[in-house]
Order: sequence, then C-alpha cells, then structure tokens
Amino acid sequence: MIPLMKNAFLNEYETKKALSEFIMKSDRLSMDAKCAEFEVLFSKKQGRKHGILFNSGGSANLAILQALKNLGKLKDNDNVGFSALTWSTNTMPIIQMGMNPIAIDCEPSTLNVMSTHLLDRLKTTPLQALFLTNVLGFTGDIATIKKICEERGIILIEDNCESLGTELPEGKAGNFSIGASFSFFVAHHMSTIEGGMICTDDDDLSEMLRIVRANGWDRNLNAAQQVKWRTKYGIKSEFEAKYTFYDLGYNFRPTEITGFLGIYQLQFLDENIKKREANYLRFEKIFKENPDLVYLNHSHINVLSTFAFPVVCKTPELREKYLSQFSGAGIEIRPMIAGNMQNQPFYKKYAKNLYDLPGSDFLHTNGFYCGNYPELTETDLQTISSCLYKY
Repeated sequence: MIPLMKNAFLNEYETKKALSEFIMKSDRLSMDAKCAEFEVLFSKKQGRKHGILFNSGGSANLAILQALKNLGKLKDNDNVGFSALTWSTNTMPIIQMGMNPIAIDCEPSTLNVMSTHLLDRLKTTPLQALFLTNVLGFTGDIATIKKICEERGIILIEDNCESLGTELPEGKAGNFSIGASFSFFVAHHMSTIEGGMICTDDDDLSEMLRIVRANGWDRNLNAAQQVKWRTKYGIKSEFEAKYTFYDLGYNFRPTEITGFLGIYQLQFLDENIKKREANYLRFEKIFKENPDLVYLNHSHINVLSTFAFPVVCKTPELREKYLSQFSGAGIEIRPMIAGNMQNQPFYKKYAKNLYDLPGSDFLHTNGFYCGNYPELTETDLQTISSCLYKY
C-alpha cells in the first residue's frame, strides 16, 4: 500500500523523540512562548510581516472572515467569491459569517480560478471579497487577479493550505492577498498534527486576528495595543481587563506542542519542497506523452510545491480506467479535493445562487490524486509511474 502520507512527520523518529523530551521538560503546554516563536519564524520564512497561529487551517479560514467583519471591511450579505474546486473549510465560513458564497469556475489545465473566470463572474455579480484556493500546489494567474481586485475594491484572501512553498515570478503563493491561511495538518507540507496559520502584512488585521483567536479579549496583544483597546472602552485595571471581551471571537488557540512541532519541522521544509517538485516533474514526463491525460500548465510558476499528485483524465470513462490501475497497484487515491463545491449537500441547502461551472464539473468527474511526499521510495515512485502509462 502507498498511502497518502506514510508518517505524521518528516524524520518521524527524531521528531517524536524531540517532542517527548520537550513535553517532559515543559512547565506549560497551553499557548505560550513556543507558539509566538513559531509565528515569527514562519512569517519570516513566508516573507510576511505577521503570523498568527491557530489550532487548524479551518479555524484560520473562519477567523480571517470574522476578523474582516469585526473591522467593518465585510458585512452580512456581502458577496464573497470562492474557488469552486476547494475544501469545505474555505466555503463554510462564508455561509457561517452570514455572507453569500459566489462560486467562481476553475480552469482544468491549471486547477485554479483564472482572471478570465473572475471577470466573467463580475459581469453579472459584484463581489466584496474573493477567497481563492491555491489548489494542490498550483495557482492561477494570481498576479492579474490581484490587480483586478485592487482596481475594483475587492478584498483578496488566499487559502494557501495546499501550496506552501509555491513561487511565481511575482512572489510566493500566499503573499498576493490581505491575508492567507496555511495548514499544518498531517499530510500537508509541514505537520504539527493539527494546526494552521494566517500570514498578513496588515497591522489591523493581525491585531484583530489575535482578538478573534482568543475569545475576543486582549491578552495576546502587545502592551501598546492593550492600552489602545482598554482606553477606548474605559477599562481601568489589569484585573478588569482579564475578562473584558472587545469583539466576536472563538477559542482557536493552539498549544505549545503545535508551536514546538512547527519550529522543529520548519528546518526540513526546503528539502521537502524540492523533493515534492522533483517527484512531480518525474511523473509529468510520463503523462505529458499520454493522450488520455490533461497536461497541467505551470509555466507561470517558478517553484511548484505540490501537495499531492493530481491526475486529470479527458473523460469520465478514462478516469475509471486509471482509478482501477491505481487502486489495483495499492495506491491510496482521493477525489479532486471536494470537486465542484456546488454539488455538496450543505452548499445546496444554504447557498442562494448556483452557477454553470464547466471547468469545475470537468475536474469533478475526471480528476483524482494520490500522495506526493519525500518518503516515497524508488519502488513507490516506479509503481505510481507504471500506472500513468497508456496501455
């Protein structure tokens, strides 16, 4: 069996040993210094000003919309566009925040929303925000999308949970928006078991995210920020401030275990990305010559940090054929994320508008993926390769 991910961590034995020693020596395991240290190191690695650590990438997605709403940048019934090929936690928060989810189609050859799709939707439907998913390590022409959003006053947000390390000539995926979410769930580029991060250059958003993360209070703000909030609301003592809640929030706090694992795993990230890209390019040589499969265009990407290995067939019948080949070889496979999100039961229940999305439908019926990670052996790579040939 070739699973989606073989281990919980890269260098698993070494990581578990270091983690056990950390736990035994630690006086405190609730959110503290290690979480703060990881925030600084990760945001520096990503190249953004602020990092805010959460207990999951899904929590991070909900928190960023709540924070933007708290700041008055978004409000009830605003139209929020999203990539139709995505995960539930990119779409559900839009509905949970009382906003209208507006599905944007995706291009099969890039897996992502392209600027043409955005412009097409804007012809009939105004958007106040766009929540893009950078799918499986790939992106659309996100620099052009950013320009469109800036020109039209649309708040751009990225879900970069699947594309940590991908780079375009214009910058890293996750750095084109007001804020981007990252996931450290097992099987992602980095694992802290559970965990997520938002990176942003916006000071007000960073501050509000820390309020949203911890019940709406100010305990995790710096001293100057605390003074600002306490003065605004007439809070006269530290004692009183302990249980003052300034705006809507949740308990999305991570633990020190999350922070420690993030710091420890960060040292392996560059090599991890290089190996994932090398694996993908090796497979690509095979299916590039296979007329049954769609070639995925990444000519606009400098570094391709693939979360998994996507396979897009030209017909549903061919998909069944290749699903059988992969399954028969003992390779664990998954649908193309959640497919066209409009087909999901929750979406049909709550969304007001459904759109014709031919590209997303094509990916829904013709695509699947298997795991791509550094621990794949030469035998594993040969097994996967053998399933990609046309017989």
